[in-house]
Amino acid sequence: MVNWQSTEETVKDGVAFGRFMHALLGLYIWEWFTSLDFDWQYISGKKKFRWPMVFYFLNRYCLLFALVGIAVALNVTSQIDCQALYTFNQCLGNAAIGLASINLSLRTIAVWSQNKYLVVFLVLVILGHWSLLLHGILLTAQWVEGTGCVIATTNNRILAISFIYSMVFDLTVLCLTAYKLLYPKTGRSRLVELIFSDGLIYFLIAFLANLIATIFMLLNLNPVMSIIANVPAAIASTIVACRVVRRLSRFTSQGPEVFPSSTQGSTLAFRSVRPKVSTKAEGVHVQMETFESPVDKEQYLEYDAAGHVKGDHYDPEAQNISDEFKRPPY
Repeated sequence: MVNWQSTEETVKDGVAFGRFMHALLGLYIWEWFTSLDFDWQYISGKKKFRWPMVFYFLNRYCLLFALVGIAVALNVTSQIDCQALYTFNQCLGNAAIGLASINLSLRTIAVWSQNKYLVVFLVLVILGHWSLLLHGILLTAQWVEGTGCVIATTNNRILAISFIYSMVFDLTVLCLTAYKLLYPKTGRSRLVELIFSDGLIYFLIAFLANLIATIFMLLNLNPVMSIIANVPAAIASTIVACRVVRRLSRFTSQGPEVFPSSTQGSTLAFRSVRPKVSTKAEGVHVQMETFESPVDKEQYLEYDAAGHVKGDHYDPEAQNISDEFKRPPY
């Protein structure tokens, strides 16, 4: 039976933790680099920046800086303020977890057509989530000569509560999204099919990642093993949440949607939509959404000054003429 509380085992776990963090850093840098073109489209102005993208960018780069800070803490050779560095890493890491849940919540709000009751409910849940994530310093680190920065103690109680909350939160948005997609009041649009085909798996991955982290914290084997699954949970949640945002941002409607118009024209869809135009006829105000369609010049006939079709012997005057006005038939 392994004595998890022994010094030898803690040192061994610390070495495994360092190697694991380097592997995770490489994984996230690969994910970040392969999707950098998407970020550049908004930075360069090729795509219009909308407010939900704030959470997307904060999520990606908070986690990136947190992982860089962890790599510095694991590889530093001269004495530094380990407590300050780990506090920085913890704050950005927790922020990444909270922002990932916000990004997934925005997808759920979009699927529910921005239902006001659901919005209020999720906002309250998000506020409770962040109150736990920013509760305070949950671990202490110190410099050990010849070893570097070492995690001395962790507040497993608050950490466990935070991750249980995150796990329940992700499960809630998963169930809400699945329910709306499985039992829609209207027919499914292409947007709904997109979320249903691969979006739900992202919600499930985020839930399972937080579940694993919660199990390790509740086991409380030693200070290292208690937090070893925290970083993978943050990385998994961030990657899947950002992929949800990118996939839906690249979604382009090819015609009128069956899904409620609030999703079609909402800023939560992370994309630009066609403007609405109004037409008035006999005092009745009619509002409709227009969609541009490719112009086919062959569909339009050209007439000469006499009203005859160019390049044809077709006589428009020989056709039935409307009582209101005369015009060549189409």
